Amino acid sequence: MNMDKPEIENLTEQRGGEWGINHTRRLLKLVEQIGAGLQYNQEAVWIAAHLHDWGAYAPWAQKGVDHVVRSTQVAEDYLTAHDCPADLKALILECVALHHTAGSERSPEATLLRDADGLDFLGVVGVLRDISKNPRDLRLAYEQVKKRRATVPPMLQLAASQAMAAERVQRMDQLLKDFEAETFGLF
Repeated sequence: MNMDKPEIENLTEQRGGEWGINHTRRLLKLVEQIGAGLQYNQEAVWIAAHLHDWGAYAPWAQKGVDHVVRSTQVAEDYLTAHDCPADLKALILECVALHHTAGSERSPEATLLRDADGLDFLGVVGVLRDISKNPRDLRLAYEQVKKRRATVPPMLQLAASQAMAAERVQRMDQLLKDFEAETFGLF
């Protein structure tokens, strides 16, 4: 097997920029926290965390193709080209393919990545992520934050993820309340 972790990390940073690599690093920290005491393949999660958004980055992104679908395709090509063992490859691809999908029929690794990715959309970091994507359209960012606040927590599977989400949602709610007050109810 020729899975060069520094190469994977460098490609994530080169293609995803500071946003992409920091998102990946936050996911791995979240997985450590919500996965404490669980048995899972750490290598598979590490690789999947890096590859899960590659389909959203140039040169791999394709207009009209959801980034999850494209990330799965790119990850499969990369893993095949680097002689990743079939069982590890299948686990990584499951994680990538399901990182935005609700449901409990999945491996512990896919559950951990999905929950960590969801948690990264919540709390202050989640609010700031959406605002940074739409800095000139605060209404769009605000609506996206409200949507994620409503839809992400019910998708989380692990008790540790749900507890962390509850704390993050409280911080979001306070931040949104302050934002609404300081914008004189315009949002």
